[in-house]
Amino acid sequence: MNRLLTAVFAAITTLLIPIAASGQSQEWEDVLKDAKGQTVYFHAWGGEPRINAYIQWAAREVERAYDVRVVHVKVGDTANVVSQVLAEKSVGKETGGAVDLIWINGENFASMKKNGLLASAGWVETLPNWAYVDVENKPTVRIDFTVPTDGQESPWGMAKLVFMYDSARISEPPSDLAGLLDYAKRNPGRFSYPQPPNFFGTTFLKQVLADTVQNKDVLSQPVDEATFEETVAPLFAFLDNLHPNLWRQGKAFPKNAADMRQLLADSELDIAFSFNPGDASGAIANGELPETVRTFVFDGGTIGNTHFVAIPFNSSSQAGAKVYANFLLSPMAQTRKQEPEIWGDPTVLNVAALPANEKALFDAMDLGPATLSPEDLGPVLPEPHPSWVSALEEAWISRYGAGSE
Repeated sequence: MNRLLTAVFAAITTLLIPIAASGQSQEWEDVLKDAKGQTVYFHAWGGEPRINAYIQWAAREVERAYDVRVVHVKVGDTANVVSQVLAEKSVGKETGGAVDLIWINGENFASMKKNGLLASAGWVETLPNWAYVDVENKPTVRIDFTVPTDGQESPWGMAKLVFMYDSARISEPPSDLAGLLDYAKRNPGRFSYPQPPNFFGTTFLKQVLADTVQNKDVLSQPVDEATFEETVAPLFAFLDNLHPNLWRQGKAFPKNAADMRQLLADSELDIAFSFNPGDASGAIANGELPETVRTFVFDGGTIGNTHFVAIPFNSSSQAGAKVYANFLLSPMAQTRKQEPEIWGDPTVLNVAALPANEKALFDAMDLGPATLSPEDLGPVLPEPHPSWVSALEEAWISRYGAGSE
């Protein structure tokens, strides 16, 4: 009976998603009409050839289907684009801006929002393909480093902490933080993490903090100096227990993620970690890790965030930018983006709720031997407020020292 109900519900869901999208069809038809013939200047980091090629592919698809031309303006630092839009606003350039769409997240988004540099709130959730976004299990699609997006940036892809282990040496990896500590105690010297303020080391601190803090609500707020020591006491109690069992007894640390991965390859570590769920599969393909390496996450979730695209307030081609943003959210574009040989960037969509033909695209994808499926990546724990980063790093250095071998 349960199977029958599940099948019926799935069928109803399949029918409702297109209906939800088509409920805004007239509004969307107007956007498509306005977008026709527009040129969208998409300012996006241009340092990775594979990503640049993906952007060009998406641009060709949108021009072919909607007569919208997308020009990739390759940038090295998104903060410079934010400054450009801010400069336009300071001289009263309310329309005809040079930037139509930006690849963005974190502090750059927060700065644009604070300074009123973004297109009106809510446009993102009017996109037809928004219906496919996984707002329940991926809360960072609406919360960018604790800052509500308010529908002013459209999610594009996910980053998430995953642990890597060699299945030839570990048959059952830890399922939570307590299990990781237990493993380290039973296998001293076989785990470590990069020394903060290295990005990956700080990310590990944030993961431990999220797992040990008694009142998780404080993480969404700026650091309160009056209660900081009490809040982080469980975090440092955990580290005090962990450090004597780390690689080199915690007296030295891996320099970065690449160093940690090399130590795993050299069998000096049993467990390492990455912020890209496809990293292990890519390293296996490149011969950097043994074919027996696999990944795991904690049952309660791991730290993750989302990267987005946003439209400036004075974009010259807002309709065209919406059309391109909507295409980037489509199951076809998201599937292609997640293919390891294309980019390997995880989807923001709720794959399980997609129509059967769209879900089949993801199901048929070969993510590589060490990449977890979207369903198996588990819950995403949101990033703490940006003020926690420097506070945690300073507290760590004060407690354990800044030097390493």
